[in-house]
Amino acid sequence: MRFSTLIRHIREGLKSILRNGWMSFASMSSMFISLFLLGVFLIVALNINSLAADFESQVQIRVYLQTDIDQEKKNELQNKIGRMTEVSKVTFVSKEEGLELLRENLGQDGDDLLDGYDKESNPLPDSFTVEVFDPQTIEAAAAQINEINKSDDMKPITKVKYGQGTIETLFKITNAVRNIGLVIVIGLGVTAMFLISNMIKMTIVARRREIGIMKLVGATNAFIRWPFFIEGAIIGVVSSVITTAAVLFSYSELVRLTKVDMGLMLLKLVPVEECGLQVSVLLIGLGTLLGIWGSTISVRKYLKV
Repeated sequence: MRFSTLIRHIREGLKSILRNGWMSFASMSSMFISLFLLGVFLIVALNINSLAADFESQVQIRVYLQTDIDQEKKNELQNKIGRMTEVSKVTFVSKEEGLELLRENLGQDGDDLLDGYDKESNPLPDSFTVEVFDPQTIEAAAAQINEINKSDDMKPITKVKYGQGTIETLFKITNAVRNIGLVIVIGLGVTAMFLISNMIKMTIVARRREIGIMKLVGATNAFIRWPFFIEGAIIGVVSSVITTAAVLFSYSELVRLTKVDMGLMLLKLVPVEECGLQVSVLLIGLGTLLGIWGSTISVRKYLKV
């Protein structure tokens, strides 16, 4: 295609948008609503995924030790656990540190409940805090630690805790939430495609006479399709850019309000800086593709040009 012909198609596409203002506005409105809903659910899905990841990242294994083992044995055991493929970090927690952590976790009641416990009367044992690379492998890692203890004649470990039962339930819930979010986003995406496609078809139906005249004067199918192709691309880009700006502005205001409103202080939303690029690329890319796809398919299959 010659450059002058391409310029002509772009000019005709722009004229067509202005000439058929109400239909263009209807197409843009339909695309805006569809993409806005998709953007909202996409941000919800990203926040749910982030919340699930935060929960999973806090999953740890606590390994409680016998009170009569020496430091050399503790170091040997720590090295064995640290060499496990699932384990990312092993931290030794002395019983004094454990008492302080317990006091902090109890909050204001900590001092009263633990009053009288000092270095000599501390009932807590030394322990290891074990972190894993993948939270889903925590059960397997705990089982391996138990095997290490069984193979040692001294049996240096008294208990291995990782929230058995609760952790499995947590993983099931987070996986279900992620899957539900993904299904909703995909469903909205498909719905948006059909809504936008039908709106573009209605636009083209209203212009049958214009297309018929072009055919009568000898215009080729490709010559007729190109302005619609350009028109769909412009409508898609403009609508998706406006939608992206509206979604990100609304979300940034919500993030700002959660930082101010004391009632939502516990709600930690993903910062706009972290999700803005993903949302922008998806909405603008999808909007452009939908505009082009809707115009092209509608002209070829619906009008049989």
